[in-house]
Amino acid sequence: MNVQRLLLFFTACCLSWIGYADEPFFPFKIPTEKPDMPLSEAMNRAYDDYESPTYWGNELSSKFRYTPLKGLTYNGGDGTLTRRDPSKVVKANGKYYVWYTHRSTVSPPRGADDATDEIPSADWDLAEIWYATSTDGFTWEEQGVAVPRPPKPNVGWRSVSTPDVLFWKGKYYLYYQGFMEVSGKRGDDCPVSVSYADSPDGPWTATNKIVVPNGPEGAWDQYSIHDPYPLVYKGRIYLYYKSDFNGPPHPVRAQGLAIADDPLGPFEKCPLNPVLNSGHETGLFPFRGGIAALAIRHGNEHDTIQFAPDGINFKMTSTAILMPIAPGPYVPDAFTDTDDGRGITWGLCHFPWGAKSRDKAHTILGRFDCDLSQDLDDRFMKDPEYYYSPEVYFQNGLGEGSIKQRQQAAKQDLAK
Repeated sequence: MNVQRLLLFFTACCLSWIGYADEPFFPFKIPTEKPDMPLSEAMNRAYDDYESPTYWGNELSSKFRYTPLKGLTYNGGDGTLTRRDPSKVVKANGKYYVWYTHRSTVSPPRGADDATDEIPSADWDLAEIWYATSTDGFTWEEQGVAVPRPPKPNVGWRSVSTPDVLFWKGKYYLYYQGFMEVSGKRGDDCPVSVSYADSPDGPWTATNKIVVPNGPEGAWDQYSIHDPYPLVYKGRIYLYYKSDFNGPPHPVRAQGLAIADDPLGPFEKCPLNPVLNSGHETGLFPFRGGIAALAIRHGNEHDTIQFAPDGINFKMTSTAILMPIAPGPYVPDAFTDTDDGRGITWGLCHFPWGAKSRDKAHTILGRFDCDLSQDLDDRFMKDPEYYYSPEVYFQNGLGEGSIKQRQQAAKQDLAK
């Protein structure tokens, strides 16, 4: 009798094992390597498209945290002083440097129709490039103007804005948008110009020339080359930029790439442009053997972190929320032509809603921190969870037009 029971027990175990083999389940402990078993499309993507099947092991996944800067004031927030569009942060002479759009005008922006030689149309109109330094990245001391507006009719006579910096063969180069008409008359139309210096403190020599031109008529970038962002990659200068296209009422923003062997050009635009289909004021940095990008705001892939092993063909590596607007990260190896980019952990950005009313519109600079680095393992930054009070959500409620639409829809629904 005991033998029969033992045989029955053994048979049940075998049948159970056969059922397990025929219908395997995904293990409780997530394998670091893709398991050899049927997987859903979602789990295939987790292993095929990302560095790790979870964000805990994904070096290109992070939340972002923010800190106010000390040392910079804004005329009491009356809208006459703005700082925005910070460049990459670079380290030189034992301190950190950043360049940015600086507008100091008699009034806040009043729109294109009311703009004059003294009254700006937009937050970046009638602006110059200024810079500041810091020893800790939190407290900054403004040093003054780096690139003033040149006399008319030179490139940028109306406004110079949105700078970024390159260090190449012992010299510094500042690339920036050069407006030659009031912003908003026909959109934010402008090409890119450049100034150079032997020191990050200047003096800067303006070329007064267009270094990255708009595209030909009918091209996606025919009107604007915005937010120039240079890196040294594969022994050459890779300058990424944004353009607005498609036109109203449904404009589209995407990122392009222009490549040169000399900082003053000529720059050859990538035949695959746009190289990113989303993003606004995108910050980039060398990562391992390729280039990583923060694709914030606009587009189907907005609020994502992306990676291109060749600097051109980008794919999403993670999503994120509260990404920095106009990020200017500290990228220690931005100009080293590294084949093992280490990533970023902090930088500066801007907040364009510093005023409580549009009559005092201006932008302020702040600091962001993250863990997009091979050299840091910050569990706090890897956990994507945020906790907000209900007021944070309610303050971003429906606009007046949306409320009326929904009220009307509710009436029509009740009438059915």
